Amino acid sequence: MPVHVAVIMDGNGRWAQKRGLPRVEGHREGMNSVRSIINQCGELGISYLTLYAFSTENWKRPGPEIQFLMNLLIEYLKKELAELHRQGVRIRMLGTRERVPEKVLKSIDQAIAMTQNNRGLQLNLAFNYGGRREILDAIERFCQQPSRPPLSEESFAGFLYTADIPDPDLLIRTSGEMRISNFLLWQLAYAEIVVSPVLWPDFRETEMAGVIAEFQKRERRFGGVESKSA
Repeated sequence: MPVHVAVIMDGNGRWAQKRGLPRVEGHREGMNSVRSIINQCGELGISYLTLYAFSTENWKRPGPEIQFLMNLLIEYLKKELAELHRQGVRIRMLGTRERVPEKVLKSIDQAIAMTQNNRGLQLNLAFNYGGRREILDAIERFCQQPSRPPLSEESFAGFLYTADIPDPDLLIRTSGEMRISNFLLWQLAYAEIVVSPVLWPDFRETEMAGVIAEFQKRERRFGGVESKSA
């Protein structure tokens, strides 16, 4: 079973367009998939789930869609936070606070504060997140240290947003797109990647179970050679 699962939740707009609906309705339906996968990860004993909720590139989208996404996060946390807290989910934000409306930050901060002592699934919301920006921020923090540690992969990783989080074992991307879209560029170095053709609003327990089964078939060698059975 993977310890850390990361998900690029792609295909919300296409899901809506296929049904003759506004793009934003795909994002709303996608929240039901979020709820489903969080519950499933908790039941499976997965320790970390990172969801790519809003990228630094998403600011290029039309203003009304951006506003909807911001409000949708507030709505989601308002509706789901009590239940997530009851389940022992711990919420964390990965990303920069720049440009994010104050009311959105307040909602995120409240969720983080309420759940900070929970010991169940850690839900990382990659919100206003960009992989290249994260690496640049890490370099800046490293250079600001009055007494810099010797530079190594391990010491540098301590300056990333994910400093105390293990790298993902599994990356899931829905909708069939074959790219990682500036997501966890450092951390995905040895993740197993599974691309599902299913659009995110249709990605539920059955699809997740299939992806986990695919992950379990793979042998992770981390640059080594294939192990041989006795």
